[in-house]
Amino acid sequence: MKDDTPVWGIEPVPERLRSLGLTDLTLLWGSLGVSLLVLVAGALLVPALSLREAVVAIVVGGLLGNLMLGAAGMIGADAGVPAMVLLRAPLGRRGSYLPTALNVAQCLGFAVFELIIIATAAGALSDELLGFRAEWAWTLVFGGVAAALALLGPVGFVRRFVRRFAVWLVLASLVYLTWWAFRNASLAELWSRPGEGGSSVWQGIDLVVALTVSWIPLAADYTRFARDRTSALVGTGIGYLIPTLWMFGLGVVLVLTRGLSDAAALPAAVAAAGLASALALLAITVDETDEAFANVYSASVSLQNLVPQVPQRVLVALASVAAILGALLVDLLSYASFLYLLGSFFVPLFGVLLADWLLSGARYRPADIFSAPALRPGPLGAWLAGFALYQWLYPTGPTWWIDLVERTDPPGIGIGATLPSFALAFALAGAAVLATRSARLSPSS
Repeated sequence: MKDDTPVWGIEPVPERLRSLGLTDLTLLWGSLGVSLLVLVAGALLVPALSLREAVVAIVVGGLLGNLMLGAAGMIGADAGVPAMVLLRAPLGRRGSYLPTALNVAQCLGFAVFELIIIATAAGALSDELLGFRAEWAWTLVFGGVAAALALLGPVGFVRRFVRRFAVWLVLASLVYLTWWAFRNASLAELWSRPGEGGSSVWQGIDLVVALTVSWIPLAADYTRFARDRTSALVGTGIGYLIPTLWMFGLGVVLVLTRGLSDAAALPAAVAAAGLASALALLAITVDETDEAFANVYSASVSLQNLVPQVPQRVLVALASVAAILGALLVDLLSYASFLYLLGSFFVPLFGVLLADWLLSGARYRPADIFSAPALRPGPLGAWLAGFALYQWLYPTGPTWWIDLVERTDPPGIGIGATLPSFALAFALAGAAVLATRSARLSPSS
């Protein structure tokens, strides 16, 4: 099969086009996991936690989050449809429209976020090496690259971009940056240094899990092209786990060894450390484009759940233009809190999907998706209950929203919100599905 898989809409991908094997999917998710965003997120764990505590949070959170992400990838491979179309099965055809709208807003927001990160890092590098920043120009350049990659589709992206050069370039860069971070550092001293407090290990675990499962609403968009369910499960889970551990850990070490108190200062600090470090950061910055690609592509594919008659290439072009304009014009700091609010919808949503899929015999048939009822109130209620628990345990979002939630007297028990909200939504959705089936099977009075 050729690398340029034809543009495919919301119908199940036929077997002849499912060409991504275990190696392909591992490389795909490994590439998506190498991100400056994850590097910066790792820096948020310390110095509140000690290095020892941060390692526990990264390992436990990485394993839990990637188990969930791998499961989402497996469900996508099973059904062969995009992630938002997949949600027709548990929520109903019209019930899937709300998460679709939320996911489009989230994908476009993160595409803007990624382009800003890329342009900022590229500007810092060009200022260090060439004496000019021109972040607006870098935004246009990398926005165009993201659009071109999105038009290739997942198979073309893996075969033409990741396999040919991205994986080797980024691997060499990560090895160098890791050596630079640990150079002249005393591991024994770092390991024994206590944390400064203000955060718990459970909250650290929650951060790692939350960042990992943020990919769940996108997973099926790529694993629908997987050859089989096992490749999707293992390739997605392991592929993203390795860079999760590496990038989070590298972010922690860079803060502890380089004395950086501001996580956002990491890219500029690396760029100023010499030519080799700057070139290593350049390679990671180029690879960062794949996150922008993924968000542009998934925004377009998600929109097809609402407007299946519009060609995917048109939607890719529109999403790319929106992301570029957003990166040039939007004050992302004011929008970032809204992105966190959107993200809290998708953890319990996966709990609903997983429960329904398991109770459907761990198999979705086309009729389960395309002949689903308009609405399924039980799973919809379970989803919203999980979202409410998430916000009650850990209010996040714009200030006005946090002020509103805090009137309910959140407990502030320091366990995070990701896993409890997932568990509640999973349990309630399972109960709702079983109750509906019992009602159908019971004889009429």
